[in-house]
Amino acid sequence: MGEKRAYKPRRPGGGRRKSKPEYDAGKILRELMDPAVVLYEAGMSLQAIADELGLNPIKVRKLLITAGVYESEVAEKVQDTFEEYRETQNYKEAILSTANTLQLSKASVTSYLPYQKGVYYPSTADKEKISVGAERQRRYRAVRKLRTEPTEEHLWEVVLLYAGVRFKTYSGLPFTYEIRKGRNGQYTKELWIDRREKSKSLAWSTVLLALGNIKEVGEVVERPKALGDIRGVTYIYGIFYRFGLIDVPEEVKEKKNDRGNKKQKKHQKI
Repeated sequence: MGEKRAYKPRRPGGGRRKSKPEYDAGKILRELMDPAVVLYEAGMSLQAIADELGLNPIKVRKLLITAGVYESEVAEKVQDTFEEYRETQNYKEAILSTANTLQLSKASVTSYLPYQKGVYYPSTADKEKISVGAERQRRYRAVRKLRTEPTEEHLWEVVLLYAGVRFKTYSGLPFTYEIRKGRNGQYTKELWIDRREKSKSLAWSTVLLALGNIKEVGEVVERPKALGDIRGVTYIYGIFYRFGLIDVPEEVKEKKNDRGNKKQKKHQKI
């Protein structure tokens, strides 16, 4: 046997060179995601977008989920379940556990999760420095804390995190809300609904009043008025359902799904 070579410490920045130094996965993902979002917001269906961009519909959906613009009950269920397992398991284990719990294939589970690369797609200035995945995880943890302890403080935290996210009213009409800042730079405790032009805001006191009328977290609330005779309660009803503070009757869920299916069919005709 020959003599051993003398050890040479690695130079800073040394190591194997990238086979494709010009390859930037994040940049490529962004270049695919941006046009997909534009087409989706213009009303095109997943299949139409896929045909336009030369992709398959499942990849288009995953791009839109990563961008934070695609929402569905299945996607939300998959993502919430995955995040719960991710608290104690690594990525692959959480995928498998989610698939087993929801009776889905591993491929189906991953298709409803955002890409892991650090893609940033802010909806407000306050969220510019966190990825879509990190933002979703922050929402998940805040909602779980709210469901466990439904206090005003926890509710306000979740309300801030969900500003700009799409909700649905009792009848299935989509809406979002925003929280504005006052002259002092602090948030005003009002939820401005974008459903109609010149729509009035929801006062924080009315939201708290509705919260106080919930007898048990997760209970089925038959109709908005059951939360109180409050102005804008149909919006509060949709918000509380999304937060998991209440459940809704099966016929209401079907009504929301029917409206979404009709919208999808309309887009497919375009």
